[in-house]
Amino acid sequence: MTPHFLSIVILVLLPFVLPAQNKPGTPLPINRAVDAIVLDGKLDEVTWQKAFSATNFYMNYPYDTALAPYQTEARLAFDEHMLYVSFVCYDDDTPDLMQSLRRDFDFERTDNIGIYLGTYNDRINGFFFQVTPYGVQAEGVVSNGGTNDQSFNDTWDNKWYSKVVREKDKWIAELAIPFKSFRYKSIAEWNVTFMRWDRKRNFASSWIATPIQFIPASLAYSGQLTWSELPPRSKGNVSIIPYVAGGASRDSQGTPTTRSTDFQAGFDAKIGITPALNLDLTVNPDFSQVEVDRQVINLTRFEFQFPERRQFFLENNDLFAGAGFPEARPFFSRRIGIARDSTGTLTRVPILYGARLSGSLNENWRLSVLNMHTKEKLSAGLPAQNYTVAAVQRNFWKQSSFTLMYVDKQSLGVNDSDTLKYFHEDLLKYKVQGNDTVPAFSRYNRVLTADLDMRSANNTWTVNFYYTGSFAPMVTDKRMSGGGFITYTKRKVNVFGGSTFVQKNYNAEAGFVPSRNVYPGVISYFGGGEYTMFPKLPQLVNMGVRSEINMSSIPGGMITDRSYNLGYGLNFRNTSELEAYYFRTYQQLTHSFNPIDSERYTEFIAGEEYTWNGVGVEFNSDQRKRFFYELEARYGGFYNGKSFNLEGELNYRYQPYGSVAVRFDYNDLRLATGYGKEKLMLVGPRIDFTFTDKLFLTTFIQYNNLADNVNLNARFQWRYKPASDFFVVYTENYLPENLYSKNRALVFKFTYWLNL
Repeated sequence: MTPHFLSIVILVLLPFVLPAQNKPGTPLPINRAVDAIVLDGKLDEVTWQKAFSATNFYMNYPYDTALAPYQTEARLAFDEHMLYVSFVCYDDDTPDLMQSLRRDFDFERTDNIGIYLGTYNDRINGFFFQVTPYGVQAEGVVSNGGTNDQSFNDTWDNKWYSKVVREKDKWIAELAIPFKSFRYKSIAEWNVTFMRWDRKRNFASSWIATPIQFIPASLAYSGQLTWSELPPRSKGNVSIIPYVAGGASRDSQGTPTTRSTDFQAGFDAKIGITPALNLDLTVNPDFSQVEVDRQVINLTRFEFQFPERRQFFLENNDLFAGAGFPEARPFFSRRIGIARDSTGTLTRVPILYGARLSGSLNENWRLSVLNMHTKEKLSAGLPAQNYTVAAVQRNFWKQSSFTLMYVDKQSLGVNDSDTLKYFHEDLLKYKVQGNDTVPAFSRYNRVLTADLDMRSANNTWTVNFYYTGSFAPMVTDKRMSGGGFITYTKRKVNVFGGSTFVQKNYNAEAGFVPSRNVYPGVISYFGGGEYTMFPKLPQLVNMGVRSEINMSSIPGGMITDRSYNLGYGLNFRNTSELEAYYFRTYQQLTHSFNPIDSERYTEFIAGEEYTWNGVGVEFNSDQRKRFFYELEARYGGFYNGKSFNLEGELNYRYQPYGSVAVRFDYNDLRLATGYGKEKLMLVGPRIDFTFTDKLFLTTFIQYNNLADNVNLNARFQWRYKPASDFFVVYTENYLPENLYSKNRALVFKFTYWLNL
């Protein structure tokens, strides 16, 4: 046999020797369980032996050209009440990588396996359930097709069950997920895929082969879960989650010192109207257990946006939170129940009740309607207010949608003449908390928005448009906002561009418009791209260059902002990353301000022009080590002076019981004489200790010399039953000089999830 003939034979037979990649749309049949499934990690039930197996997991990272060296098998089954999932994750005796035993673990730093379900079969929305080799659970919602990290929200919490058994050459996981715990359509096919994150080897693999430039849990790269019979329509799907909470507090800043105690009760309820449509109710909700915001030093002219962490606002929140663009979000749920009073202090506004109807109406239509009512709070200058938000979405093609959204904020018992005005200049000095809540309102404020999102079947092309208008008393013109965005993503090339505008009278009081207090109307343009190379070097995954340009102008054509950024980065096989970059910034101010403190230092005057440039470097160490760190340093001009910034995080992992981390942000600002010379420091030590997978203690300290404050927040959580918790939270604020206590509070909260 000649070598030439042998080569031909090999090429002909190769497709039959190597398993083919699982392509998007690959079917995975699911059958009804034929015997009782016990969560013991043994997989000895007849149901598992007969179940179809999802195999041949393909690598996505650090390369996407071969089968995963450590394979995974996934199987599914169901009965009248549960969706069952089993995984066999082949491995060796290399120690697993675990950040902690905390529920909703840090995905990037923990080995895990997960199922990603598009339960509406629209390749846009769904749910995920993940488990680690130690049996720690995480779950969340998928939006926007899972196209980026922000599409996966693990703050959503629900009740399900799992068991993991570790063996020498594999670990086995069994999951039982009640149909009551998530929303779905009772249709013959769902989108489904499985992703394994083998962080100790820095491997990511998935059942459906996914190009390296995309997330392997993206619903565009999912198979089809084909039901032998339609998923069961759950009956009597009603859950009640009552709570009791109480606490004591002391305020030492007033004269005399004041003390108070508090006790309250309330409940949440989840009522399944259909398997895909749910009614959520809340009466006198309490969010005292929600993790404290991480402070920031904000030296920009713009408001900083903190994430929403409150459970009630999360499910199907993508219909609300994704409307508009970051320059003009018509609705921002943190505007409800949190406000900033006239002194700039964040304060909780009690919510009387709320209701939300959300889910899918049929294969192409989604709906979400929210109504919340807050109490009057005179100390914050706020009357009783009612919020109504409604959105309806029509899905078309494979991953595209059109959404209409309406927001109505009504202030009760006030007239146009006595409503508060925006505190434009006063609020600029509150840099620490980021001004994410502004105590401004009119008698009513309404916003109507249209959103068009189009995406190609393979995620290569994405096109977005929005157009929105606000309506308020005595405002009749220049109250619109809109924009467009397009992106093109291939293996080596990613380019994007777009433009937005916000007219000067566009005012979404229940939304997030960071430019509202900075520009008298603004038109923005942005664009950029990156080119990625995959060198054949054992140390590197990839490297590449990126650039970005942003420009803003106000009506009349005056350019107010222009920035360029050029960087080069290297991504290493050992999980470390390095990037160096150059930036150049131009600003012509539309308002007078000082980035440090407008009361103590000379302000930069409206109309003045400033140009500066600088360099930066960022390095993230090997995340698999017990001690790892992230550092970024920037040096260059800043308005009429210089700035040096060093920020990052030091982290030590005590596997698997928790970690100790210190986050810091140091700014050495040296502006011209009279404008300010300050060394601003924010330090945030955090101790995260998990006694078991049900007992957690988190202690978070934040020192900020700009705010002249030290904050202590300690939170103990006991998850005594699935989705049922007991919390104890202690908070205290101190003066940094002598650690004199300004105020303190101790609260407890007891919740219980009851299925009726």
